[in-house]
Amino acid sequence: MADTSDIRTPAQIEADIRRRREVLAETLDEIGVRVHPKTIMGDAKAKVASSVDHTLGRAYVRANRVVSDVKSQFVDEEGSPRMERVVPVALVVVGVVGLLALGTRRRKG
Repeated sequence: MADTSDIRTPAQIEADIRRRREVLAETLDEIGVRVHPKTIMGDAKAKVASSVDHTLGRAYVRANRVVSDVKSQFVDEEGSPRMERVVPVALVVVGVVGLLALGTRRRKG
């Protein structure tokens, strides 16, 4: 004998079909939005912006770390300058600037 436990009325079947059509229509609308060129472009731009932000953030952290390392070479823990390191670097900078100034004077003269 046939199993008659899942017998539904035509009205119940129509109601199920109506609900499934509504769900399908919502799904198709979502798919239409997702594959729309503006949505795809927006997603691509967002990914690029996120990547650029991440890269810039990493570059900022690296630059900050380099500055901190250089600063620690010329300043002690208390914040006062380490004269044994500042004076030689200052002399080298003055020497290089002086040589550049002499080089440009000789070319003009």
